[in-house]
Amino acid sequence: MTPTFTSLDELTARVVECRLCPRLVEWREEVARSRRRAYADQEYWGRPLPGFGDPQARLMIVGLAPGAHGSNRTGRNFTGDASGDFLYPAMHRAGFANQPNSLHRDDGLKLKDAYISATCRCAPPANKPTPAEIATCRPYLEAEIDLLPNIRGFVALGRIAFDWLLGWYKQRGAEVSGAVFAHNTLNRFAPELPWLLASYHPSRQNTQTGRLTVEMFDQVWTQAAALLQE
Repeated sequence: MTPTFTSLDELTARVVECRLCPRLVEWREEVARSRRRAYADQEYWGRPLPGFGDPQARLMIVGLAPGAHGSNRTGRNFTGDASGDFLYPAMHRAGFANQPNSLHRDDGLKLKDAYISATCRCAPPANKPTPAEIATCRPYLEAEIDLLPNIRGFVALGRIAFDWLLGWYKQRGAEVSGAVFAHNTLNRFAPELPWLLASYHPSRQNTQTGRLTVEMFDQVWTQAAALLQE
């Protein structure tokens, strides 16, 4: 049963104190203690990550989990690592962010009509949360969606986020058996439910191998902006 939260602030307060997954708690805190040499002089966030963005957003972006030395260090989604260096310039070009850079929590970045969250709130070893850990974290994302009253569409960054959202649609009675994960594909399951746009995850593994190019990624955000104008 999903806990009831009355505000995003209340949800954030619960998320950042969560210790439900022992493996993830141990890992995120060990990373924050040991630190990467390049960031040895910085204090790591080392806690679960709340969502970030415009509380009146019509677009919700769902990723996988914080990066060990990115979001787990900075305390903000897709901030301080290669994925964010690829994501926020694209969002900026499409009008969803006021600047292309995302370096730390106080760098002035603001999202416009967009909100970013994740299926798992703690940095996992090898960037791979277990299904049980994702299930434990599920109520937080469900509550976040409920607290964003204007959502008209989702962008799923990666297969795990896409599958999580399919489960969310199924809970609402939608038929999702024909939905297939592929880059820049659009699914509409019911007129009363938000649409779902899929994208490859902007991980270094995808962007450095050419599986996801700047042009391919821009297509996703251009399509998302156009869909919001319908």
